[in-house]
Amino acid sequence: MEPPAVVWDPALLGYDLGGEHPFNPVRLQLTIRLATELGVLDDVPLLVPEAASDTELLRVHSAEYLEAVKQAPMAGWDVGHGLGTADNPVFSGMHDSTALVVGSTLLAARKIAEGEARRAVNVAGGLHHAMRDHAAGFCVYNDCAIAISWLLDHGFDRIAYIDTDVHHGDGVQAAFYEDPRVLTVSLHQHPFTLWPGTGYSAETGKGKADGTAVNIPLPPRTHDPGWLRAFHAVVPSLLQEFQPQLLVTQCGVDSHEEDPLADLSLSVDGHRTIYATLRELAERYAGGKWLAIGGGGYQLIRVVPRSWTHLLATVLNRDVEPSTPIPPGWMDMVRQAAPRAELPTVMSDGADTTYRPWGDGDDDPVDIAIRDTRRAVFPLHGLDPDDPRD
Repeated sequence: MEPPAVVWDPALLGYDLGGEHPFNPVRLQLTIRLATELGVLDDVPLLVPEAASDTELLRVHSAEYLEAVKQAPMAGWDVGHGLGTADNPVFSGMHDSTALVVGSTLLAARKIAEGEARRAVNVAGGLHHAMRDHAAGFCVYNDCAIAISWLLDHGFDRIAYIDTDVHHGDGVQAAFYEDPRVLTVSLHQHPFTLWPGTGYSAETGKGKADGTAVNIPLPPRTHDPGWLRAFHAVVPSLLQEFQPQLLVTQCGVDSHEEDPLADLSLSVDGHRTIYATLRELAERYAGGKWLAIGGGGYQLIRVVPRSWTHLLATVLNRDVEPSTPIPPGWMDMVRQAAPRAELPTVMSDGADTTYRPWGDGDDDPVDIAIRDTRRAVFPLHGLDPDDPRD
């Protein structure tokens, strides 16, 4: 089997929204350092990306918006297009650094399309909120949607996109809302309780694509067992019916209970279980082809490095045991930079991820979301929404 591809270069740290902005690139630096010290990246060539061209960016974004991004650092405060806001501040080199993020996801996609890898991972990607003509939610260009568009022109005509970020994957859904070739699935905190306020179960796609947008809005404080109950109640059945040729997953880790910007209650152990599940589903339904991308995550020290190290390890088939101690070198580096930070000691939160499959007769708090989503989407795929065998 072709070895998995890992895309990384320190230049990706240039996507820096500055100051006290929560989208801090140090989380990437700490992830790569932790994965390196644990041996996850031993003998793995790290692929160096190039910035995406305007032609590739225009797959998803308007020419007017590209020009606005390029001109924003010189244009003053009244930029428009969602730029220059608290969420999306203008910064020097914004176009070039964001185009490099897109190029990194495109490089990972190309390795799969050209048969050089069945799996590829880019933890620096996952800017899933960016829209055709405006920035949103810390995202300037939508690397996820651009990569999917590119893949549709390079040998794939059925792609499943699964978004596990705590926020709705609205930008990717919008890009393919009328395209039946792309199944978009988003599990997120309920839009009544969290930005961007979209991602209701009734959002199912449009026209010939009705049924290819799938949303599972989860109640605040959902823990690992509830999240996994909802996932398994919806996603495998739809993948079996859709038969994708490739799985693209946005793996934001702001669903963790310690994340400061949201209110789900997952653990690092839950994230590790999700990644193992995605790997298994890619093998079962997508010929093993899996493109994994990063995303949100704002507990920069305790959560993101551990969870995304587990992601890298899962893609590489080098699974890290939860009981594995955090390497002393990583601990020392973080202590020097943040002497008051509370550091994790092992690659686990000690959480129990055992879940009860849906249809057991109990009424779990997430079952409203499960029933609403199944009833909205399953009949459009010929599935019985009330039969747990489907």
